[in-house]
Amino acid sequence: MEFEFDVVVVGSGAAGMTAALTAAYRGLSVTLIEKSRLFGGSTARSGGGIWVPNNPVLQAEGVPDSPEMARTYLKAVVGDRVPEAKQRAFLDQGPEMFRYIGARSKYWEFAYDRGYSDYHPEYPGGLAQGRSIEPKPIDGRLLGGDLHKINQPTMSAPKGIAITVKDFHDLNMIARTWNGKKTAMKVGAKTALNLVKGALPLSLGKALAARLWLSLREAGVPVWLNTPLTELIVENGAVVGIRAEHEGRPVTIKARRGVVLAAGGFEHNLEMREQYIDGPQNTGWTVGATENVGEGIVAGQHAGAAVDLMDDAWWGPSVRNPDGPPFFMLAERSQPGAIVVNAAGERFVNESAPYVNVVHTMYQEEKKVPGSIPAHFIFDQNFRDRYLFLGNFPKRPLPQKYFDAGIIKQANTLAELAEKLGVPADKLAATVERFNGFARKGRDEDFLRGDSAYDRYYGDPTVKPNPTLAPLERGPFYAVEMVPGDLGTKGGLVTDEHARVLNEQGAVIPGLYSAGNNSAAVMGNDYAGAGATIGPAMVFGFIAANHLAELDAEPEARSDAEPEAVAAAPVKRNARKVSAAQEN
Repeated sequence: MEFEFDVVVVGSGAAGMTAALTAAYRGLSVTLIEKSRLFGGSTARSGGGIWVPNNPVLQAEGVPDSPEMARTYLKAVVGDRVPEAKQRAFLDQGPEMFRYIGARSKYWEFAYDRGYSDYHPEYPGGLAQGRSIEPKPIDGRLLGGDLHKINQPTMSAPKGIAITVKDFHDLNMIARTWNGKKTAMKVGAKTALNLVKGALPLSLGKALAARLWLSLREAGVPVWLNTPLTELIVENGAVVGIRAEHEGRPVTIKARRGVVLAAGGFEHNLEMREQYIDGPQNTGWTVGATENVGEGIVAGQHAGAAVDLMDDAWWGPSVRNPDGPPFFMLAERSQPGAIVVNAAGERFVNESAPYVNVVHTMYQEEKKVPGSIPAHFIFDQNFRDRYLFLGNFPKRPLPQKYFDAGIIKQANTLAELAEKLGVPADKLAATVERFNGFARKGRDEDFLRGDSAYDRYYGDPTVKPNPTLAPLERGPFYAVEMVPGDLGTKGGLVTDEHARVLNEQGAVIPGLYSAGNNSAAVMGNDYAGAGATIGPAMVFGFIAANHLAELDAEPEARSDAEPEAVAAAPVKRNARKVSAAQEN
C-alpha cells in the first residue's frame, strides 16, 4: 500500500510530536509513525523537564535571564564541540517554539521549577535558581481510550497520585523539614481528592507526552502506532519517503517535502553500544524506552548521513533492579552521610556532581585502573533513617530482592562491609575517616562536594554548614552497587542549524531532517540543566517542521487515501488548517 503526505515524522517522543504538530499548524499534511503500540517513547518515561532559556514561562516568573547570558552559558557548557550556529538556533528558536504552539494548543501548560539549579551555575551565564520547567499535571481522562497507549515510566505512582519535580525535591526531606512534611500532606490531600473525583492525574514525562498527544489529536494529525520504519526511500540522492510495516503489513509513505527522523537513540542495542562506546556496556542499565535500538540512526547512515557523539550518552549513576528498569540515582548522591568508592575502597568523584559528569568520571577512572564500574555507594544507618532511598521512605526496610540479588550488602561494621565487598578494609576505613573529617568541617577538600549550587539542591538544609556532607559513623553500614546507567544515548545523525541531516562531507541530504536522540545532541558532551535532553528535542523538531514549511516547492493535492487501521486510530487526518492570519 502506498500513501503520500507533505511530511512524514518517525517517532512519537517529544521531538517527533513537536515536529508533527508544528507541520500541521503550518498547513502541511503530515503523518507520524511509531514502531511501538505505545506513544511517548523515552519522553513519557522521563521526568518531563524542559531546558529552554528565556521561554515565556521563565519570563512570566521574572527569571533574570537574557539571550546573551544564555549564549554565554551554553558556550561555556558545550564549548566548540557543537557548531555555534546550531547552539544559536536552539537558543533563538526555543522561546518562539513555546509562543507558537502555546498560541494554538489549549493543552500547552507548564510550570517553573524555581530553585532547580542549572547543572553548572558557576559557569558564566549560569543560574543557581535554574531555567528548568515542567508540564503541569493533567487528568488522564482527557485521553479517553488512548490512556492505556502512553509509554509507562520506570516507576509508576499509585492511582490518584501526581508528583511534580518540586514535590519530589521536597518529599526527599519528609523526615527532616516541615516543608517536606507539608508537601507530603499536600500530595496526600490531592490524592484523596483525585480518588473521590475519579481523576487520573498524569505528571512528569507522562504529562508532557499526554499534552502533546492531545494537541496532535486536536490538530487532526494521524498517528500510526505499531508501525516500525524499515528504510528510507532515496531517489537521486534525496530522501522522498519511507518504507514501514503497519500492523504487520508493508506500506510505502511518500513525503513530498521531507522526512523527520525522531526515533530515539540506540540505548537498547548492545551491539551498537559496544561498537561505539568504550568501557563496560549493558542494556539493562538504561531507563530509555525499550524500543530504542537505533534503527533511525542506521537508516540515516544508509542514506549517507554522518554521525557524531556516538561514544556518549545522557548518563546517570543507577542501581540495578532485579525486576525491571534500574533506579536512576538523582537525589541520593547529594544527601549527607553517603560516599562513592571504587574497588580499592577510595573515593574518586564528587558524588553530588551532575549525573552525566559522575558517569564520565566512572568511565575515565575505569580506563586507568579497573574497579570503578560498578562502584559502591556506601551509607550508614543515619542516612537510612533520614532520607528516601530506592523509592522507600526513611526507616523502612529496603526491599529484600536487592539483598538476594547481591545489589545491596549490609554489615554491622565497615570492616565487615569491606570483606563482603572484597575491598581493602584498611583503605575503606581510611577513606571514611578522611571524609568524616571533611564532613565535620563542612568542606570537601578532595572533590569540593557542596561548593556548587547544583550539589546543594538535593542536599539537607538542616545540615550545617554544608548540606551535602555528614559523617558515616553509625552502623549498620550499607553498600549499593552503582552502575553507569543512562536516560538514552546522545549520539546520532549530524544536523545543521535547520535540523537538516548532513553527509560525511558536510553537505545537506535533501529531504532528510532529524531531532531528539536520533540526532547528535546540541549539548555536546555535557548537560546544561534539567531538561536539556527534551528541550532541544522539541526545539529542533519545531525548527525542522518550519524549514519544511518554508521550502519553495508548492504542496500538491493532499492524498485522501488512508489505511483502514489509520481510519480507526485515535486521531484524524489533517482536518484543520491554520489560516495565514493565525500563522502571523
